[in-house]
Amino acid sequence: MIDLLLLGCGGGMPMPNRFLSAVLLSYKGRKILIDCGEGTQVSMRMVNAGFKTIDIICITHIHGDHIVGLPGLLGTIGNSGRTETLTIIGPEGIKDTVNKLRVIANWLPYEINIIENPKEIFNINNEYISWNVQISTLELNHSSPCIGYSFYFQRQPQFDVEKAMKNDVPKTLWSRLQKNEKKIILNGIEYTSSMVLGKERNGIKVSMTTDTRPIEEIHEFIENSDYFICEGTYGIDEDLPKAIKNKHMTFREAAKLAKDGNVKKLLLTHFGTAMNEPEIYLNNAKEVFENTIIGYDRYDVTLNFEE
Repeated sequence: MIDLLLLGCGGGMPMPNRFLSAVLLSYKGRKILIDCGEGTQVSMRMVNAGFKTIDIICITHIHGDHIVGLPGLLGTIGNSGRTETLTIIGPEGIKDTVNKLRVIANWLPYEINIIENPKEIFNINNEYISWNVQISTLELNHSSPCIGYSFYFQRQPQFDVEKAMKNDVPKTLWSRLQKNEKKIILNGIEYTSSMVLGKERNGIKVSMTTDTRPIEEIHEFIENSDYFICEGTYGIDEDLPKAIKNKHMTFREAAKLAKDGNVKKLLLTHFGTAMNEPEIYLNNAKEVFENTIIGYDRYDVTLNFEE
């Protein structure tokens, strides 16, 4: 199961009741953070989320409300005792930005691996992460280089006892091959995970787009997501001219993306500072896509794998 935690749902500047953009995904004791606006650390402390096991930080774009919290967080992660390499992913310019922000987070007990402007689907997998997550990115339409993220948490195929016995795989190797050790050679004989694993099972997909205008490419990018986290900077339809000018979205536009992408749930976030009570405008989204949720700081949900 995947734990999804919306740490901050504000856009522009932090408000008394709203921190800035940040989402935390947790699986098997490890974490992925998407964006790191002001208030991210405070929000994490309020729910005792833990800093040491953040392995990947994905930045959508280099605007202050999405990244200003990063140097402080990096220092706190170091103070938590982390020594393993941490990966930061972001759009064009992320390497230069992180290096400059690290003026106040220079001495860290771990290495930082920066992936700038990734164009293809890739997997994050190493010795301390016991799971595979497939990360996809999409260039969005905002006032600065901005990318959306889609995370597909791959589920291990079921272990097939009959198949393992039929292939004469020694029982001493079953557990290792089941845990995705691809190949083991024993007494000169090669045994592979395909000799003990059954058919593939569906994983869990979480997608996030902020900040952007709605573009056609988003439909396929978010298709069949279990959760689609989308910006909703403007709640009312009358603010569409502002949304177009500032390259953001209205609730109704986000809902149409959710409908066209055939997602299961839409979670709205990144509310503008002028919108004190976004829930007032919920129907503007529900008229288009019923399964819409108005986000709030520390909204959390557990996503379970389907059989």
